[in-house]
Amino acid sequence: MKILVLGSGTSTGVPLIGCNCEVCTSENPKNKRLRPSILITENDVNCLIDTTPDLRAQALKFNILKIDLVLYTHTHADHLFGIDDLRMFNYIKKGAIPIYASEKDIETITTRFDYIFKKKAQSSKPDLIPNVIIDNKINFKNIDIQSVPVFHGNQLINGYRIKDLAYLTDVSKIPEESFKLLQGIKVLMIDALRYDEHPTHLTVAKAIEISNILKPKFTYLMHMGHKIEYEKLSASLPPNIFPSFDGLTFEI
Repeated sequence: MKILVLGSGTSTGVPLIGCNCEVCTSENPKNKRLRPSILITENDVNCLIDTTPDLRAQALKFNILKIDLVLYTHTHADHLFGIDDLRMFNYIKKGAIPIYASEKDIETITTRFDYIFKKKAQSSKPDLIPNVIIDNKINFKNIDIQSVPVFHGNQLINGYRIKDLAYLTDVSKIPEESFKLLQGIKVLMIDALRYDEHPTHLTVAKAIEISNILKPKFTYLMHMGHKIEYEKLSASLPPNIFPSFDGLTFEI
């Protein structure tokens, strides 16, 4: 199974518009972060997690030509608003793309982007098949996917486990029952917005704490803001924990 990080940044991306801080003006490409998303490839199936507003740029940058399904964590703009760019993958595939989310999020997606799901003929729109995740489980072409409920502030959203990978973005707290779903993972990709406290995201320290509880072989920090400088963070982390960056690839 291959993982490609399409975006390692937070909702604003990095650099921020109009910011002249050390990170936003850095020439290090690892400090330039598109909005958060990954592409998982298993058995020639390309599984995209979230459609960020940067999806078009991500697809062009990393030469993505095929998407077989989309998993949504939640419906905030930085995770959803690139949905219209899926239509180019429909053209390439010459077929529909299934999307998966919680019942509440499918309702939000089909309402907010109602033009996509209306039966009225319209050529310039994506062809998507909405699917509600039942009992936290998906099976797509013999690939088992487990949704993992986590708190994003007061909102319950989905993380995902696929085989030995767990992807938990936009997390402030993990329920006890969800910890049970994460036992035995080898790689953890987890929210680490910044160093200081935030009401809806984990800090770097809390992400490390969760990694120490779950004990994966490797942990990659995601959803990082402009207060995090890549090299400084990398130098401060335990040996098995790394900042992610756009274009990071690894296999499990």
